[in-house]
Amino acid sequence: MSEQQPLAGPSQRIDKWLFFARIFKSRTLAQQQVVSGRVRVNGKPAKQPSIIVRPGDVLDITLANHDMKLVVRQPGTHRGPYEQAKLLYEDQSPPRQPRDALTAFEQAQRLPGSGRPTKRERRQVDRLMDGED
Repeated sequence: MSEQQPLAGPSQRIDKWLFFARIFKSRTLAQQQVVSGRVRVNGKPAKQPSIIVRPGDVLDITLANHDMKLVVRQPGTHRGPYEQAKLLYEDQSPPRQPRDALTAFEQAQRLPGSGRPTKRERRQVDRLMDGED
């Protein structure tokens, strides 16, 4: 244990807490994100999933399209519904950027696996490829 984290008080492994708080869909995914350096505890990178979190710890989590800043309120006992999970933390994340603030190129980008193009989109692509306007 480091001198930063005293032994007193309720505590939990960071990978379990992220899973119970419904930040990640599986504990394995939570472990991978911690090891990859996308999770910071009190400003320091959490390099191992066995890092202990306690109430009052601040977690900075970098996700694909936004950043989250969470304050741990209590450790979890199990993975419950969202209404229970949101009691485990206080969300201090900055508001997400509205879609209108994105550039036209960013708006037009399709997320990988978001589905097939519609008939209208397919015709637009065909016109673009054929050089017709």
